[in-house]
Amino acid sequence: MKKTQTNKRILQGEVVSDKMDKTVVVLVSKYKKHPIYQKYHKVTKRYKAHDEKNQFKVGDIVRIIESRPISKEKRWKVLYK
Repeated sequence: MKKTQTNKRILQGEVVSDKMDKTVVVLVSKYKKHPIYQKYHKVTKRYKAHDEKNQFKVGDIVRIIESRPISKEKRWKVLYK
């Protein structure tokens, strides 16, 4: 079986909520450079990711991968810790 390369984005972040069934909220932080002042500032974004077995808890560092739309706001799946 041949391994194929995918163009799906992979992000790393921290689980901040696991109260939903089969869904976790992952906070992804990155540093972005200001175009005029040339200083770096932190930008954070929250993604809802699919967690099939409800195995990830608050505080876990996880990697998420882009996927097809699973629900209204879920477009990511959790890869692993």
